[in-house]
Amino acid sequence: MKLPNVWTESFTDHINNQLKIEAARLFRTYQLTADLKGWQKKRKELRKLIWKCLGTSVDHKLDLDYREYGTIKMDGYAVKMITYQSRPGFHVTANLYIPDGKGPFPGVINMHGHWSQGRLAERVQSRGHSLAKNGYVCLAVDAFGAGERSVSHGVFEYHGSNLGGSLMNVGETLMGMQVVDNMRGVDLLCSMGYVDSERIGATGASGGGNQTMWLAAMDDRVAAAMPVVSVGSFQSYATGVNCVCEVLPAGLTFTEESGVLALTAPRALKICNCLHDSNPTFFPSEMLRSYKEARKIYQAYGSDEKISYQIFNLPHGYWPEIREAMLGWFDLHLKGKGHGAPRVEIPFDTLPEKDVMVFEKGKRPCEVSSIPDFCIRQGSELRMEYLRLASFDAAAKKEELAAILQLGKPLVTAEVIGYGTEDGWEKSAVVTECGRMIPLLVKHPAGKGRDYTILCHPEGKDKLAGSKLLESAESSNGVILVDLWGSGETASPDVQVVLYHNLSRSALWLGRTLMGEWVRDLKLVVEFARGSLKARQITLGGAKEAALAALFTAVFAEGISSVALFNSPVSYLFSKGLLPNNYFSMAVHLPGFLKWGDVSLAAAISGAKVLLCSPVRMDGTELSVEELNKMEGEFSKIREKCGSKGCCEFPVKAKNE
Repeated sequence: MKLPNVWTESFTDHINNQLKIEAARLFRTYQLTADLKGWQKKRKELRKLIWKCLGTSVDHKLDLDYREYGTIKMDGYAVKMITYQSRPGFHVTANLYIPDGKGPFPGVINMHGHWSQGRLAERVQSRGHSLAKNGYVCLAVDAFGAGERSVSHGVFEYHGSNLGGSLMNVGETLMGMQVVDNMRGVDLLCSMGYVDSERIGATGASGGGNQTMWLAAMDDRVAAAMPVVSVGSFQSYATGVNCVCEVLPAGLTFTEESGVLALTAPRALKICNCLHDSNPTFFPSEMLRSYKEARKIYQAYGSDEKISYQIFNLPHGYWPEIREAMLGWFDLHLKGKGHGAPRVEIPFDTLPEKDVMVFEKGKRPCEVSSIPDFCIRQGSELRMEYLRLASFDAAAKKEELAAILQLGKPLVTAEVIGYGTEDGWEKSAVVTECGRMIPLLVKHPAGKGRDYTILCHPEGKDKLAGSKLLESAESSNGVILVDLWGSGETASPDVQVVLYHNLSRSALWLGRTLMGEWVRDLKLVVEFARGSLKARQITLGGAKEAALAALFTAVFAEGISSVALFNSPVSYLFSKGLLPNNYFSMAVHLPGFLKWGDVSLAAAISGAKVLLCSPVRMDGTELSVEELNKMEGEFSKIREKCGSKGCCEFPVKAKNE
């Protein structure tokens, strides 16, 4: 069975084009001015907002619990395998490259990009060896989820996508976790007697270059920073392709990248990009837009000589030529030597990856957590607090959920366009005042019936063809099939790690959530059903994460009689099987959702009859009968604590595939 298309041509570029226009407008909104007094006030406000959006904080007084696990003697320096404590009971794996002699030496924190081996990769090691050969102490750290901090120790993987995105559900961000780890790395360098705490540098490429920028922006102890192949503009970040570790939720609602770069002023900053970078996000042309704006603040400080850029005739990477530029830049600003020009490297040897690992493969201690370990621990603690509460203020929880979803102003219908009938389906589109078009297929109920079921699927209405969800709805009601924002006929063709990787990132940058946009769509379709179709009773239904959108819509749209959730998560608690199957798309993640409550609370405050058909864990696996009974009890108790009407049922159904 195939459903008809509403349009002759899909509207594939419409959403991307709208996002590009919005991001371009915001770039101009946050243009900087060379007003030093005004900037110094704005600087404090910016840092406060950034910490809020990062969802975390740093405790500089916490014991570093520094531990050494081995030393390799090299020619003129040594490499140590170490860990240090970033937050309570949470340790970072790292290497220290230490020159021979007493020092004190300048210290440099070295952050890697998207190499699954993390700091172990040869090109990341190379910076440590080269710096130590030239009289610098170098701390090379593993980013959370990479290197020795992967899910299974010694099995390297990508730390972004759904894996890193899951941190948002417990109120954290992958970016924020890394910023704290790296600030604590600076704490470690400053604690070493052989390091001069007044001469701290930071560098890294790609994702590591991004962290270099954020670390220098948020930590005044960094005297000189050199981000490599990472600076573009937040406009290009929001509408391009990069990792969830480079996403600051709501970042573009208060600053552009130039503002973050300017937070480093008047300290030394050199930005390096490559002409042959394959990612438009990091094209030199984008970097220069941000450099031009940030330079205004350096000039206001009278420190124009402290900001610089260099473009290399190379592809994406931290190549030997760039390392030579790094040495010259750090010599000038951390040693007071030379003029900042590139300096030829002293030859060095790298080490086999296994030799610089802190732990033997598979023998990592529990204090070195993976992302799943952290999410399960944090999520379990949050759920325990949630379930212990004696009662809930349903009205207050509704307001809080609206803020988490970032619902903003409701969509308003400008017109409804009809496109005739095909195979028994009326084809139409709801057009909003802001230009959004929502394609619909409508099948009216038999006789004089006025009851309708609105159905949605995360991959578009075509995926509902032949499904039990559609079959069940058609048997009793009229049916409205919806392509939610970015799905079906409004989807953009993309090479993605996981479905909605780019669109969800774009929404987050712009202060929205993809789930929230789906709720806004469904609310408008409910209004269409009531106004244009004179619907009496309305049921909402959805599959997988779109089922959650239907449930959340029932919280905010008055008079929804029931909601049918097929294969939806029964809780936002992380499941270890999440990697690698990506059962749910990136649309599922909601910043701080488990701090708010859980799916059971949303069901309770909806006041509707909620059917959870074949519910699953967050990795898409089925629950046991015992788990189903336990969750049914939870949903019932939470509804009682809210004093809400309605009910929840867990009918035993086959999977809707």
